[in-house]
Amino acid sequence: MKIAVDCFGGDKSPGANVEGAVWALDRHDDLELVLTGDEAKIRDELSLYNYDTDRITVVHAPEIITGDDKPINAIRLKKESSMVKAIRLLREDKDIGAVVSTGASGALIGIATIRIGRIEGVRRPAFCPLLPTMTGGIVGVCDSGANVEAVTPETLVHNAILGTEYLKTAYAIESPRVALLNVGTEAHKGDELRQKTYQYLSELDNFNFVGNMESRDLLSGKYDLIVSDAFSGNVLVKSVEGTAVELLKKIKRDIYSKNLYKMGALLMKKMFKEEKEFMNYQNYGGSVLLGCEKVIVKGHGSSSSTAVSICIDQAYRMANSRMNENVASAIADFNRQQNLE
Repeated sequence: MKIAVDCFGGDKSPGANVEGAVWALDRHDDLELVLTGDEAKIRDELSLYNYDTDRITVVHAPEIITGDDKPINAIRLKKESSMVKAIRLLREDKDIGAVVSTGASGALIGIATIRIGRIEGVRRPAFCPLLPTMTGGIVGVCDSGANVEAVTPETLVHNAILGTEYLKTAYAIESPRVALLNVGTEAHKGDELRQKTYQYLSELDNFNFVGNMESRDLLSGKYDLIVSDAFSGNVLVKSVEGTAVELLKKIKRDIYSKNLYKMGALLMKKMFKEEKEFMNYQNYGGSVLLGCEKVIVKGHGSSSSTAVSICIDQAYRMANSRMNENVASAIADFNRQQNLE
């Protein structure tokens, strides 16, 4: 298994990317990595670790795509960037099964769509991040920001199919419980887009659609996959992540506000540490860009070494799967039923 890692573009690059890559090597004996970016800086970071030098290759890429670059300009003008070179390797080297990047989302989507292409029948790629649930499981949100322009019911159904096959393949969830993000749980709730999507999802064969979901139930553990348009999904995910971060800050402030609280916190130190790890979104990897012909995992721009390492784990699990074949078949069936071919 060989995976390309874009080592520049994230807030903590290249240090976090390189360290996360080395950690991933320790967990997978058959893994090889290709690191793209400024070779001198990457090798400076690598010199800090002991690792199997035969399993890491560095490909020099002197340019960096930033969040300020417009996607079309990044694709056209920064052909020697770490992101473009990583995607180029994925397209041209049959031994490379996936790319991991913490760079700009818009540029990554544009480059992947143009250079790699979509699975036949898929209208638009979609991001699917994972969050922890109160029952100890995970829940995916598809889409969470890949395409924020106008969307159709058919696109949302494609998101449902993509997310379902992802959870089946990468996380062995046999029959993911799928819900539609809406303003109420009743079948008639929502705008025309949501109502038509509800109808489509209800009619899908061999599909575990359980109805609408209100945003407050995202982490309840009642659902495995939430289907959403990209704008709403992005707001939902970032709101939950932000709430977790601010809640942890408040708990810390409150503990230090009184000596009695400090004494109690000492007795509960282990529990607080566990809760902090549970609520840290960095521990759940990145968003897989579903719908592309090859595996691409997008980590948070602020990804730590741990987050990058988990992103590589996600890519590793998916790269040898038959997920894309299953997606193509399911979407072809839906498109055929709706005369969308």
